[in-house]
Amino acid sequence: MKFSLCMIVKNESEILRDCLDSLKDIMDEIIIVDTGSTDDTKKIAAEYTPYLYDYAWNDDFAAARNFAFSKATGDYIYSADADEVLDRENQDKLKALKRAMLPEVEIVQMIYVTEQINHPTENFARDLRPKLFKRLREFTWIEPIHETVNINPVIYDSDIEIQHRPQGSHSSRDLSVFEKIITEQGVLSDRLMGMYLRELYKAGTEEELGTAEVFFERALIKKRGEGKELLCRQIIAVLLKIYRITDNPINILKVALSEEATIPSAEICMELGYFFMKKEDYEEAAKWFHRAGYDCESEIDVASSGTSAFMALALCYRKLTKSPKVRALPQKEYELEQTRLTEKAAEYEQLARDWKPVEPKLIN
Repeated sequence: MKFSLCMIVKNESEILRDCLDSLKDIMDEIIIVDTGSTDDTKKIAAEYTPYLYDYAWNDDFAAARNFAFSKATGDYIYSADADEVLDRENQDKLKALKRAMLPEVEIVQMIYVTEQINHPTENFARDLRPKLFKRLREFTWIEPIHETVNINPVIYDSDIEIQHRPQGSHSSRDLSVFEKIITEQGVLSDRLMGMYLRELYKAGTEEELGTAEVFFERALIKKRGEGKELLCRQIIAVLLKIYRITDNPINILKVALSEEATIPSAEICMELGYFFMKKEDYEEAAKWFHRAGYDCESEIDVASSGTSAFMALALCYRKLTKSPKVRALPQKEYELEQTRLTEKAAEYEQLARDWKPVEPKLIN
C-alpha cells in the first residue's frame, strides 16, 4: 500500500521538523499545504517534499484539508497536524500496519495522546481518532433483496499512539471561526454546537462568552422544541456561566429552574456554586460544589465532577474559617471549628490532586 501524508500548516517552524522526521520513512509522498506562514515553515517543509502548496486561508479547516487530500495519489491518506509525533515504537507499528493493511479497511483510528491533561479544550489525555483514510472508496451493493449501497465505512481501531504536543492554546482562533459561521449562517449543526459549547465553557474569555449570549438563548428555545435535553443542559450550563459573569440573577433563576435542569449536570451545579461564592455565601456554595463532585455527571468539562469541584470546596472551607459566623463563636468552639474547617479544606485539596478522570475504553 502507498501512503500519502497530508498536512495543513501555518507558522509551525518550531515543531514541524519533529513531526516530519517521525513520518518521512513511512510515507510514500508528503503533501503540505501552507495557509499563510510568515516564519520558516515553508523552507523546512521544502526539505522534505516538493509537494508544497499555498492555500488562501478562509476560516475553513475542512476546505483546507480537502484541498490537501485532493493532491494525494496514495492508496491511503494519513492526516497529521504539526504538533503530532510518532515515537520509534509506534513508527514500527505503523510500518507493520502498512505491510499488513487489508484493502477493505477504509478508516484506521489511532490513539491520540495529549501530553497535558489540562489542555484547554480536551477532557481526556487519550482518545481514539480517525487518522488514516482510504483515498478512493469502492461502493458495493449489499442485501439480497431491497438492495442498497453499503455506506458504513470499515473502521479498524489500531493500538498506534500519536503523541500530541500542543503549543499553547488555539481556543481564540477556533472560537472566532465558530463566531464567523454563526454570523454568516445563523446556525450550527448539533455536532459543532457541542464543540462550541465545550471550547467556550472551558476556555472562552468573558468577551467571547458575552458574544455568544444571544445565540445560545435562541438555541435553547430551538433545541427545547426538538426535545434535545442533553444539548439543552449543556446550553444552560454555558448561559449560567455568562449570567454569573454579568451578575444577572434573574436570568440565572430562569434557566436554572428550567425543566431540563431538574436533574442538573455537574457544570450547572458548579455555576450555581460559583454564583453563591461570588455573593460570599460560602455555605450555600459548598452545597452546590459538593453536589457537583458527588451527585452529578459532567456533560461538558469532565473536571467539573472532580478536580474543579474539590478545589472549589476547599476554597469554600478556607473562606468559612474567616466568616463572621465562625468568628462570633466562643473561643473554645472557635478553635474547634477552625480546626475542622481547615482539615476539610486540606482533605478536598488532596482529593483534587489525586482525582483523575475515568478515560473512555479505547480498544474493545
